[in-house]
Amino acid sequence: MIAPTASFKDNLALLPPIDGLSRIELLDATGTVLARIENQPGKQGSLAVYHYLAQMFGALDAQAATYAIALFAEHSLDAKARPGAHPNIDRLFEITQGAPAQTLRVVAKA
Repeated sequence: MIAPTASFKDNLALLPPIDGLSRIELLDATGTVLARIENQPGKQGSLAVYHYLAQMFGALDAQAATYAIALFAEHSLDAKARPGAHPNIDRLFEITQGAPAQTLRVVAKA
């Protein structure tokens, strides 16, 4: 597992490529899709982080969320200061504060 730095850009450079991914789906305990992170501009950083979480943790639980907050680095600080501006980080805060864990389903490009 990579050791997060204080820079999201530096952390992103350490993560595996996401070229072959279409999206990540986040599911609740019943299998309902709660959210999707698509492989498109503006979302690729989140896709890379969540893909790495799927590889390292298998699910988005409090431990994985805490780690991801560190990976997002300065963006996590901005998300804390501006709730709603970074929904993929807001989700991490919610899980660290007791929201239910979520399953991460990686969807490859067809």
